[in-house]
Amino acid sequence: MEPWREELSARLADYAARATDPGEAAMAAEYAPFIRTHADCLLRTCVPGHLTGSAWIVDATRRWTLLTHHHKLDRWLQLGGHVDGEPDLLASALREAQEESGLSSVLAASPGIFDLDRHRIPTRGAEPEHWHYDVRFLIEADRSEPLIVSGESKDLAWIELARVASFNPSESMARMVRKTRPA
Repeated sequence: MEPWREELSARLADYAARATDPGEAAMAAEYAPFIRTHADCLLRTCVPGHLTGSAWIVDATRRWTLLTHHHKLDRWLQLGGHVDGEPDLLASALREAQEESGLSSVLAASPGIFDLDRHRIPTRGAEPEHWHYDVRFLIEADRSEPLIVSGESKDLAWIELARVASFNPSESMARMVRKTRPA
């Protein structure tokens, strides 16, 4: 097995061992066979689905998170996206955070996986419906730094954690809010 697959498998096992919710441990268990059986799981051309890297960006107080109003999906979400062959998913999440926000001060709060979410992406044009195996990392950034809205977003906004559900009430978002501990 390639070193990056071994490292990701170890991170997934660590995440599953720390999970307090049985659903999270079960989700982590779904990732391991996927990355073992799909040699191209880092590429968006992997038709059943592919790995993605996301950044749950919080400020230093960990009371605010940066969300993007995603252009294609028309939903408020965390920043992140395709890893395009990059096996270092944390590096991909940091890159996506910078590209989608214009922030230069993004730093990983930990090298460990913060959250996982497997979700369906609907058919769009010639792109068939597929799964995103999203690996999410806790990222800190300076809330006073100016934001730059990229072409992938309709808007960017720092949202108080207590108000995230009014922007996106999904369990996926609620789970990340619950895991975020104030500094």
